Amino acid sequence: MGGSFLLFSCLLSVFASLPSFTVVKADSDLTRPSFTPINRDLYHSSDDLIEQIKSLVHRHPDKLTVETIKAGNKGYTSEITVVTYCQSRKETDDKSKFRILLLIYDLRLVIAGVLDRLFIVFQSFGQHGRELITSELALRILSILSEEQFLPKMDRASLNGTLENVVIKVVPMENLNGRKLVEAGNLCERRNGNSIYLSTIYNIYDLDKKLKDLSWVSLAGRGVDLNRNWSVDWGKKEKDYDPYEENPGIAPFSEPETQIMRKLAISFDPHIWVNVHSGMEALFMPYDHKNRTPDGLPSQQMRLLLEELNNLHCHKRCMIGSGGGSVGYLAHGTATDYMYDVVRVPMSFTFEIYGDNTATLKDCFKMFNPVDHTTFKRVLNDWSAAFFTLFKLGPHQIDVHSKAAVSSMDKWVSIDEYFDGYLMGRRNRYGKKMEVLEVGMQEIRTYFRLFLLSSVLLLFMFCSRISKTGRQIVSAIPI
Repeated sequence: MGGSFLLFSCLLSVFASLPSFTVVKADSDLTRPSFTPINRDLYHSSDDLIEQIKSLVHRHPDKLTVETIKAGNKGYTSEITVVTYCQSRKETDDKSKFRILLLIYDLRLVIAGVLDRLFIVFQSFGQHGRELITSELALRILSILSEEQFLPKMDRASLNGTLENVVIKVVPMENLNGRKLVEAGNLCERRNGNSIYLSTIYNIYDLDKKLKDLSWVSLAGRGVDLNRNWSVDWGKKEKDYDPYEENPGIAPFSEPETQIMRKLAISFDPHIWVNVHSGMEALFMPYDHKNRTPDGLPSQQMRLLLEELNNLHCHKRCMIGSGGGSVGYLAHGTATDYMYDVVRVPMSFTFEIYGDNTATLKDCFKMFNPVDHTTFKRVLNDWSAAFFTLFKLGPHQIDVHSKAAVSSMDKWVSIDEYFDGYLMGRRNRYGKKMEVLEVGMQEIRTYFRLFLLSSVLLLFMFCSRISKTGRQIVSAIPI
């Protein structure tokens, strides 16, 4: 009897302890990290990386220039650092002035006389905050361009020969504010830091009603995906649309970051555009919003170049094709589709430079970035070499005169885009000397808009008066 009582007491104590045991286990799961943190030994902070790049430019003023462009919209501000490479900046400035003077007379003469000597490349890194490896690649490429670092199988003579007629504009960290969120601990954040939308929506809708849906509130103030904020096919949503990942903003170019990038693209007018991402290994060409590639010779040229890069540097691992037809979903409002369809960049690409498909969905840093030194070094070496092959083969794969073959009707842009791009180019080239002219051009644009508005109002008043006169004449006729 005593043994039975003892056994019963033991069982009772075990069952009594089960709830507290379960709680302790749950707490320990919550506190134990289920994700990989940022490896600070491999990756620079955003501030340190930008500072490293500015120091690099300071050491090589003969080849590199840097500027920081700021913009804002409804209380949200951002800034983008832009680095331009050219072997002889003075020569480029002289050619640019010659180009602008000839522009008054014949655009095709400009392109034939200048662009045959300059091949222009525009690159963007760090468009999504969580993809740290892309900005590290930008730093590595700039270090090689300045000859402080070298590719394993490339000598200086070969490097200088490749880059003699190439001008490269690099945006090392397009989404600085989103990157700050990642560094603060939100490792899965891909969008920018704009949280203004929440207060905007509160003013439009019933706050109390909307607050009942907590998921709606959390999504409304989470920022905008900069690679969904461009105007080509903007705002369309697929069946699997995830607002946490793909918020396109309230309108095309609603974000200061995309406004800056659009101005740069229009003023720079590149031959090649590359938008660098991570998450997989791929070499994409347009389109992202369609499951097919463009028709014609430019599409064939793009594919041939990508196949060469895949064979030489991606070891035939990279997926090649349109973004929309290869990834498994369509993306609307992307930068690459805008560059190809609107800016008319002959070769527009999206490079995906790394992805770990063994990482869980919540382990974002591991999914999008190498976490060990060996892989980190391999990715930077392979893709740096790929970019320099692009610089070398690009001018041979594309006819630089194809820019002149685009008809004037195909190159139409809005008056805002034209003036903004023009003024951006003038300000970059002449600095503060053009501030007065910029103000004057802004006034011209304002007066032009007022003129259009006045014309419409006058036309409306004229039509209304004719309509009233007609009714009076009809009523005066006896029945």
